[in-house]
Parts: sequence; structure tokens; C-alpha cells
Amino acid sequence: MDEFSDVQWLLWVAVGLVAGILEVASLDFVFAMVAGGALVTAVGAAFGLSFVSQVIMFAVVSAVLLVTVRPGLRRWAVRNAPFVPTNVHALAGQRATALSEVNETGGTVKLAGETWTARADRPGVPIPEGAAVEVVEIDGATAVVRSLPQDLPPQSSSA
Repeated sequence: MDEFSDVQWLLWVAVGLVAGILEVASLDFVFAMVAGGALVTAVGAAFGLSFVSQVIMFAVVSAVLLVTVRPGLRRWAVRNAPFVPTNVHALAGQRATALSEVNETGGTVKLAGETWTARADRPGVPIPEGAAVEVVEIDGATAVVRSLPQDLPPQSSSA
């Protein structure tokens, strides 16, 4: 058992490394607190604490870190993380093509390679078939679109 007590600190370091790797995968700051508890316990093991004391130290330090440090880290991460739109939120601002006339009550557009039901964002201004449109928002399963200005032919300057 004496050989085991000489390497207990290495086992706690290994637990800390595994928890650190798991934290990188989860990004929730739970495994980071467990890693902190394991590393603090590794120091205690190096100083000769009994195994039962090490387990208690690990549990207490991990719990204290979870309760005190993790909430602040989560607030910091949420505050500093850039907003990256995904799913339907990422479709706002995308260009599409009207497959049929689109008005305030309905129509269809080709958006991101798929056919979507659509409606015009301005009542009374229908968008003709084949027109280029921009997605204003996604409302349920309907793309709300606005007409894009058609490319104008270059004007010749006669001076």
C-alpha cells in the first residue's frame, strides 16, 4: 500500500487532466471545477493526506468551486461570447428567388436550396415571379421577404 500512497497525487493529476479534456468538450464549467478540485487534492496527496481525507478534500473543493466560481465564469462567458445566428435565425438577410408571385397572403421562394412558403413584408406590393428577394425574418415556417432593387443597366454618360 506504500507504493500506492507515493503515486496518489499522480492519480489526482490524471483525474484533473481528464476533467479538463471533458470541459473542453462541454464548455459548461462543471468539469473545470472538478479539475480544480482534483488538482488541489493532488497537492494534499503529495503532502501525505490519507485517501479518505483526499476524497473529502476533492468533494469539498469541487463543490465550493461549483457554487462560488462557476456562476461568475458563466456570466463572463455569456457576456463575452459573440452571438452567432443559427438555424432559421441565420436565414434573415439571405437572398432568395421568388418561385411564384409573393404578396401579403402567400407565395413561394427558393431559399438556401429549398422551397419555402413566403409572404411579402409590405401589403399591397406584390413581388413578381423570378424576382430577387431578401429574407426579413422567418415567421414559423414562412419566410417574410422584401423585394430587392433590380440591377439597373449602366448609364452611358454623353458629355
